[in-house]
Amino acid sequence: MAAVSLTVSTVKPLGDRIFIKVSASEEKTAGGILLPDSAKEKPQVGEVAQVGPGKLNEDGSRQTPEVSIGDKVLYSKYAGTDIKLGGDEYVLLSEKDILAVVS
Repeated sequence: MAAVSLTVSTVKPLGDRIFIKVSASEEKTAGGILLPDSAKEKPQVGEVAQVGPGKLNEDGSRQTPEVSIGDKVLYSKYAGTDIKLGGDEYVLLSEKDILAVVS
């Protein structure tokens, strides 16, 4: 089996799944204390990197996703699958796990 090189452009989410680049978490507290990786909270904000074709309805039609590439979104804390690509962190999750588009 040949090795596959994964990049953001080669990842194509299926169905209603959304591929999100996770925003960097805070490195230090408001008081200036540096946080170790174990103390950092998992970010819940990111930028949509790829969008699947949409949910398949019972009649065979597709429901167009409400988000598009480049949207900044707020998503559920424990949703999706964490993926690392080229030093960046991503999360692949279902559209229903997106709570809001942030402007």
